[in-house]
Amino acid sequence: MEPDPSRPVTNLPRGASKLYRRAENPQRVQTVAPAGVLGFLSQELFNRTLYMERKRTERSGRSFVLMLLESTKLLHGGDEHALRKVLLALAGTTRDTDVKGWYQEGSTVGVIFTELGTDTEGRSVANALLSKVTQALAGALPIQQINEIRLSFRVFPENWDKGSPVDDDESGFHEDLQNKVAPNRLPRLIKRSMDIAGSLLALLLGLPLFAGIAIAIKLTSKGPVLFRQKRLGQYGRTFEFLKFRSMYINNDATIHREFVQKFIANGTAVQPAAEDAALYKLAADPRVTLIGRFLRKTSLDELPQFFNVLVGQMSLVGPRPPLPYEVECYHLWHKARLLAAKPGITGLWQVTGRSRVKFDDMVRMDLRYANTWSLWLDIKILAQTPHAVLSGNGAH
Repeated sequence: MEPDPSRPVTNLPRGASKLYRRAENPQRVQTVAPAGVLGFLSQELFNRTLYMERKRTERSGRSFVLMLLESTKLLHGGDEHALRKVLLALAGTTRDTDVKGWYQEGSTVGVIFTELGTDTEGRSVANALLSKVTQALAGALPIQQINEIRLSFRVFPENWDKGSPVDDDESGFHEDLQNKVAPNRLPRLIKRSMDIAGSLLALLLGLPLFAGIAIAIKLTSKGPVLFRQKRLGQYGRTFEFLKFRSMYINNDATIHREFVQKFIANGTAVQPAAEDAALYKLAADPRVTLIGRFLRKTSLDELPQFFNVLVGQMSLVGPRPPLPYEVECYHLWHKARLLAAKPGITGLWQVTGRSRVKFDDMVRMDLRYANTWSLWLDIKILAQTPHAVLSGNGAH
């Protein structure tokens, strides 16, 4: 079976062992050289370069391939001679324009193969690289050391809009990279503490209101009190998004799917007509119940999301989590909002324009929030949220 370079795990031992046995006269690499001489970057510089390359491809659309060679035993420094042979073998299979360095000091070496053109070209290159790198390693290392290596490829930009699920390994990779280039652990810990304290306080104080809303929903329409929906969180992780049910049960989602497609298109290319102004929610959705219209107008339907915040799927402040079929319509640069920050109940666009904001402007606000984030910014947004909710401007 031909390996799929888009998947994060491609174990080297099988292919490498076969290639090693087929080689009639494997050429051993006897020459060793320091990593610095071979142009290998430190972990900090390599991951910063990888982060910037990912940002670049969001703008240009030109793909690149990240290859990761992992072997804690081989690369940890116990066998410096073997380490240098690995680095030299990689240097012999890469171009001068490719970036080589430590993805994880002492365990994982990375190579960024840049400027590969389209997504399809990037995947073709990844397939070719698997054979090329495997052959180079087979000529440099004995079979025992080859069997200790794990080789993986990732093609950027990712195909999150092609219907393939983002698994824990994939989302974990993006989280790990984000932590490497922006390791603000103390502020993030404080933000998480604010989320836990704020959501607990809201859930405890809001119990009477929760009960009243639940009774009103049950008395006015058939169906459950809570509406559960699959959404995409940070790094493309899926989670069960909670709201008070504001629509009739067994409704057709086609009307909203078509609206979202048109809304995103209007936010990127053509101006919408005045009577069809870009709104994040349908202004007159026939699927919404009478009590549901009130809940949406006052944003009370969002209250159950404090449970999402409490368990860590969301934050009090952040971008709104998109629907999977919404992401299918994203342009490449829109996808950055999935990586930018953990989704939130409120955010910058909610307190500045809410549903009156065009989609492109909403994404820009989400990215601006992520790039300029601070605890003080979160506090200001939280302080402005009650006024935005009470005024009801742009809410539907």
